[in-house]
Amino acid sequence: MRVLIVEDTVKMAALLRRALRGEGLAADVAICGEDAVWMAAATRYDAIVLDVMLPGIDGVETCRRLRAQDVWAPVLMLTARGALADRVAGLDGGADDYLTKPFELDELLARLRSLARREPIRRPTVMHVGPLALDPASRQVWRDGREVELPAKSFALLERFMRQPGVVLSRFDLLEGAWEGDYENRSNVVDQHVRMLRDRVDRPFGVTSIETVRGSGYRLRRDGGG
Repeated sequence: MRVLIVEDTVKMAALLRRALRGEGLAADVAICGEDAVWMAAATRYDAIVLDVMLPGIDGVETCRRLRAQDVWAPVLMLTARGALADRVAGLDGGADDYLTKPFELDELLARLRSLARREPIRRPTVMHVGPLALDPASRQVWRDGREVELPAKSFALLERFMRQPGVVLSRFDLLEGAWEGDYENRSNVVDQHVRMLRDRVDRPFGVTSIETVRGSGYRLRRDGGG
């Protein structure tokens, strides 16, 4: 098992490398995010231990760049910042797990073993369906590279559609997926919000990406209206 440790504190990096090597793991060290990106692109790692607070680009941005370069090794965020917002940012940035300092070495090793058992699979942080792109972390949407401003409910609807392109979703599916229980149980609330979504992502571009399937619901075309 080969692990990349991304940690700018020399003492901590040396401690982690010594501990991992003592357990029979191969461990390399990068002291900044920029180094981690090229090292992970050049060498196949079974897991990456990534600190959040780094000089230059931080750990979250490092993770996003790794994923953008098709590096899909599991990433364990290791940081003293354990607030909910920090954990959410790390996971939305493409990380697979999160461990806060101080930590027990046995737990770190167990988490790394768990991550290494997973097959590296492609898990893009930005979703793409044809010319449509959606970033769940930054809450941004683009069509043909042009940013589209969406209210919260419209964003939630589009995210639900983009997770299952080509699949017919009933009004109930959309209510459950985009409203999370906070809705009036009326089908026309979905119709109203789908219309608003089309007004933002389709009509200004002269395309149709969200289709009505009579008697069933709606679906996002697999080509995204491209």
